[in-house]
Amino acid sequence: MINVTKTFLPPIDDYVSTLKRAWDKAWITNNGELALELEEKLKSYLGVRNLLFCGNGTIVLQMALKAFDITGEVITTPFSYVATTTAILWENCKPVFVDINKSNFCIDPSKIEAAITTKTQAILATHVYGYPCDVTEIERIARKHQLKVIYDGAHAFGTKINGRSLLDYGDISTCSFHATKLFHTVEGGCILTPDDELLKKLFLYKHFGHIGDEYFSIGINGKNSEFHAAMGICNLNYIGDILAKRKKSWTNYANALRNASYEILNIPETIEYNYAYFPFVFESEKELLSKMNVFQRKGIKPRRYFYPSLNRLPYFLGEPCPNSESIAQRVVCLPLFHDITELEQDTIVSVLLEG
Repeated sequence: MINVTKTFLPPIDDYVSTLKRAWDKAWITNNGELALELEEKLKSYLGVRNLLFCGNGTIVLQMALKAFDITGEVITTPFSYVATTTAILWENCKPVFVDINKSNFCIDPSKIEAAITTKTQAILATHVYGYPCDVTEIERIARKHQLKVIYDGAHAFGTKINGRSLLDYGDISTCSFHATKLFHTVEGGCILTPDDELLKKLFLYKHFGHIGDEYFSIGINGKNSEFHAAMGICNLNYIGDILAKRKKSWTNYANALRNASYEILNIPETIEYNYAYFPFVFESEKELLSKMNVFQRKGIKPRRYFYPSLNRLPYFLGEPCPNSESIAQRVVCLPLFHDITELEQDTIVSVLLEG
């Protein structure tokens, strides 16, 4: 069986010895030593000013919207994991979908201004497959219209532009550390902001709004445990090797498929990419479904990611987004993980290219 992804696990002795520090103190949650250490190591690795280690990649989106008191319309992408949209709905706000750029699958900034109304309060954009949104143009539009910018960077860990972490852009950025991600803490996520005062607000939100017996604001349980932090500390030691192996495997796919009559991501030299995913766009949904049947028979499991286009969710139908709807019907992510073999990749490519 070749799954679309495979969780990287460090040597178990490394994990146990790291976790033992918390175990010996019987302090396994509520801002333990390992959680605080992981925050510091992540800030250092990413080169960012402020970061909070949290429970998952969804709650940090909710915290971001709440921190800016967003109650109206949020311009967002229809091409993302469902949590991007449901976080907006969960906070009783209205998603306003803006179509994507067909070449990189990110929100098309040239279409954003037409969607802005007097009720618009924020832009929530996704760095799709770890590929950067046009952060410069989105920033310009947001400042012109006095909007907040929140980036769903669930896939963005390790990507840089201009030598700067992609997670260092926007008023707030968020990231997922789910076990399917290239860097993970089993379950987890983080929220980042360059604003020190906003960080204090987010810190309170993460901790039910109080510190000890002093209560300052509303809050929620956004914390994470020492068990998860220990996994993150261990995995961070291997991130360089993980990224290098993913780059090699991603390049293998790209070289094998570059001349095929299909759409794949083109990564400019200006982007230090994390090789998080290898999306492959078929010419039609019919062809996609046919190939998926062949893959299934051969024990290979690519994923229709993302599907469906979020503006077509049955519980919230949004504006038509023809680019997103078309791509969502035709795209799969090929298996890609730290120790996928060239033989496994050759098998996958042969299925794709066979008549």
